[in-house]
Amino acid sequence: MYSVFLVDDEPIVLDGIRSKIQWEENGFKFAGEATDGEIALSMIQEIKPDILITDIKMPFMDGLQLATAIKKTQPWIKIIILSGHDEFDYAKRAISIGIEDYLLKPFTANEVLDALKKAASHIDKERTQLSDINKMKEELKSRDKLLQKDFLTNLVKGSENMTNIMESCQELNINLLSRYYKILISNISSKTKNDQNIQEACSRINSYSASWENCISFFRHANQLIVIQKGNTQEDLEENIYNLAETIEHIVSQNQDCTTITAIGKTVEHTSSISSSYSDAKAILDAGKFENQNKIISADDIKIDNNGLLDLKESDPLVDRLKYASKSDISAIVTESMDLIHSNSGQFNVFASYILLDLIFEVSKLVESLGGNIKEVNPDILQQSFVEKAVEDEDNFINVLEEVLKFALEYRDSKITGRYGDVILKAKKYIDENYADQNTTLTTVADVVCLSPNHFSTIFSQECKITFIEYLTNVRIENAKRLIKSTDMKGYDIAYECGFSDPHYFSYIFKKNTGVTPREYKLGIQN
Repeated sequence: MYSVFLVDDEPIVLDGIRSKIQWEENGFKFAGEATDGEIALSMIQEIKPDILITDIKMPFMDGLQLATAIKKTQPWIKIIILSGHDEFDYAKRAISIGIEDYLLKPFTANEVLDALKKAASHIDKERTQLSDINKMKEELKSRDKLLQKDFLTNLVKGSENMTNIMESCQELNINLLSRYYKILISNISSKTKNDQNIQEACSRINSYSASWENCISFFRHANQLIVIQKGNTQEDLEENIYNLAETIEHIVSQNQDCTTITAIGKTVEHTSSISSSYSDAKAILDAGKFENQNKIISADDIKIDNNGLLDLKESDPLVDRLKYASKSDISAIVTESMDLIHSNSGQFNVFASYILLDLIFEVSKLVESLGGNIKEVNPDILQQSFVEKAVEDEDNFINVLEEVLKFALEYRDSKITGRYGDVILKAKKYIDENYADQNTTLTTVADVVCLSPNHFSTIFSQECKITFIEYLTNVRIENAKRLIKSTDMKGYDIAYECGFSDPHYFSYIFKKNTGVTPREYKLGIQN
C-alpha cells in the first residue's frame, strides 16, 4: 500500500482526485491533503507519504518550491506535478528537481491513476536497488571511505589530533566547517534477530544519506550510524536533527521487522567539543534499553551524571544492573539474587531482607535522580511490613523482587522521554481551544510550546502514541459529532466550525474515522 498526499489550492481539484480514485482497490492509501504549500510541508514532514501530488501554482509556496524542500528532507517521495501551464521552463525546472510525472490540466482520473502506478513501480524498483547489501559493502570498503571512517571515528571519540584537523578534512574531502554541531547515533536492530533485514535497512540509509544536507554520516559498526549534524543557528540545527532522526526511523521502519533507537547529543560550538556531544548520545544508549520499538531521545530530555550514567551506587552488582537493564533482564537479576541466598543456606530471611532493602534504597535514589519522590510514586515499598511479608517464603520473595525491579525499570524508561508532560498538556489545551482555526497546525502549536516543529512532532507522537495530525483530526471529528448531535447546523457550517477548509474533505475524513457520513451519523442519532 502506497500512501499519497494531495496539495492544490482549488478544492474542486482536490475533491475530484480524492473521490474519483479507487484508492485501496488499486493499492494506494489516501494520506491527507492541504490547500497551500506551507501547510503541506509541515504535514508531509510528519506523515511521510510515498507519493505527493501537487499543483504547481499556489499561494505562499508553489509546487516547485514545495517539491524542492521535500526532496531535500525526504528524497524517497515520488512527486507528481499538476499544471495548467504547458511551458518548457516549468517542465525543465521540474525535471531538475527530480519530479516523477507532469500532468497538464484538465486531466482525467485514469491519467492520475496511471501516474500513481508508474510512481509505485519506480518505488518498488528503487527499494530493491537501495537494499543491495553487496553494493553498500563494496562502497564502504573503498580506500577513501575507510580513511574517512577512521578519521571520523577518532574525531567523535575525541582521540583525533585537533591541531591539524582542518588539513585532514581537506585531504579527505570532508567539510566540517560550521557554527554549531550535534551528534546523532542510530542503532538499527531486528525483532527476529535477522541480520539480513538489518543490513538491508542500513543499505537504504546509506543510499539516501548522500542527499542529506549539512551533515556528515558514517557507519561505525554494521548496525550503528553516526551523524555529525551542522547548523548555522541552534534553531536550524535542532529542527534539522529531529527531521533527520525521523527520516532514519521511517527508512528503517519500511521493514516491519526492524527498529531503531536514535540518540541525540547536546549542541556544541567547536570541532574539539564534538566528542562531548557524542558522549552525551552514547550515554543515552547506555542508560536505557528499548527493545523492539522505535525511539528518538535527546540528551536534553534526560538527566545523567558527569559520567553519562544514572546516579546509582556502583558497589552493588545488583544495583549496577539497573543502569542498563531491560525487562528481559529481570529474570537473570532475580536468579543471581537467589544464587547469593542459596550460597548461604539456613539464612534465607536475613539475606533476602538485605537484598530487598538494598534494592528499595537504590530504587528510591533512582526515582529521586529522575526528579521524583518514592514516597509519592510508590510509598508501599517503604513500609516495614512490605519487607517482612516479602521474605515469608521463597516464592513470595521472587514475586516481590520481580515487581520492584519492573517498577524501577518502567519508571526509569518513562522518565527518559517523559520530561515533556507539561508541554503535551499545554499543546492539547491549545488544540482544544483553537481546533476551529484552520491555521492551527503542527508549526503553530510547536511555536506555542517553544519547540521546533520536528522536535515537537517527535515528542508528541512518542508521548501520546499518536501523531499530532491524528490527534488534531480526532479533536475536530469529536467536536463535529457534538455539533451534529446538539444543533441543526448544516454540514458545511459544521465543517468550517471544526477547522476544515473544505466540506467535501470533512465528509471524507468523518466517514474514514467513524465509518459513516455526517448525514448518516445524524440519521442514526435521530433513529
